[in-house]
Amino acid sequence: MTNQAQAMYALNLDQCVDLIKAVGSKRTVLAQGDMGNGKSSMIHMLGDLLPEHRKVYFDATTKDLGDIMIPSMQSIERDGCVRMIPHEELGLHLDGPIILMLDEIGKANPAVKNAMLRLILERKIGSYSLHPDSVVFATTNKGSEGVGDMLPPHARNRMTVVQIKKTDHMDWIEWGINNDVDHSLLGWVKDNPHLMASFEDVKDPDENPYIFHPKQQRAAFVTPRSLEAASDVLKVRVGMDDITLTAALMGTIGDRGAMDLMAFVSLSDQLPSLQSIKDDPANAKVPSSAAAVCMVVYRTLASMDKDWLNAWMDYLPRLDTEAQAMFANGVRAPKYSKQSMVMTNKKFTQWAMQNNHLYTADKV
Repeated sequence: MTNQAQAMYALNLDQCVDLIKAVGSKRTVLAQGDMGNGKSSMIHMLGDLLPEHRKVYFDATTKDLGDIMIPSMQSIERDGCVRMIPHEELGLHLDGPIILMLDEIGKANPAVKNAMLRLILERKIGSYSLHPDSVVFATTNKGSEGVGDMLPPHARNRMTVVQIKKTDHMDWIEWGINNDVDHSLLGWVKDNPHLMASFEDVKDPDENPYIFHPKQQRAAFVTPRSLEAASDVLKVRVGMDDITLTAALMGTIGDRGAMDLMAFVSLSDQLPSLQSIKDDPANAKVPSSAAAVCMVVYRTLASMDKDWLNAWMDYLPRLDTEAQAMFANGVRAPKYSKQSMVMTNKKFTQWAMQNNHLYTADKV
């Protein structure tokens, strides 16, 4: 398949999870995509859709043959032959159906890959079989990344191989709003969509110094996964000096990313506190920079509460039109977790009717 065809028929995580749910009890789906783009989260997404299944996560990168199956000594004494029994980590001993995720199977050592083939094709290890309703899927990074993700043709032929679409920066922001990602990080990603680019999008590594590139050794770099880790660092920064904070971010998202992000973190000093908006929306501070206003909107969407929603609706018209549009489109985002609370508020309804021109085809 050409790169153009792969891009055209690449699936987002929701589409891939739906496919796995549909065919995963009969056919193993191999989800292939950029590192750090959320592939590992699919087991939890499937768990939400299949609550009667137990989740079993198998990290193929850290396993050897003994972590898959071992000989039964009892069978030698009883039957005079060796019978192989599965390791408990695979979950074949559990009653009822399971969701088995074979993570990073492309990095597994050859013996582990070969042992997995019967499980992938026949749903068996030794004489043990999976429950017939069990769902099996595997993940791997792109072989072009040059980090050891290689599967032989006979292994790939036993699976349904799909490409995972690279993460769109606005999709990630929408996810971040619903998952308590630091607002300064959301603002930085909004201003820098190239943070979600793939190395395949650039010819020269220096064109995008933030992301992974196989031609240039970078100790740390930006991926959706490392951005989430950077958010964890930022959320505990109170009392941390700038040198320590910068060093922690450099070790999480890389040198260039950390330096740029710190500029956004410094803008946090311009933000009005949530309490000041609640107490006096008519006089609470309005940030002077567009980036800081963006952070105020993202922080509000993430932390919105019905106790101060009315105050926010009094404060909102004091922001520029672009910020108001950002809020409007954030509220209407399909996965916004607080959508019902906001859209049933009387002041929001009145504001929305007066400002329906702010709703666009754009995302948050």
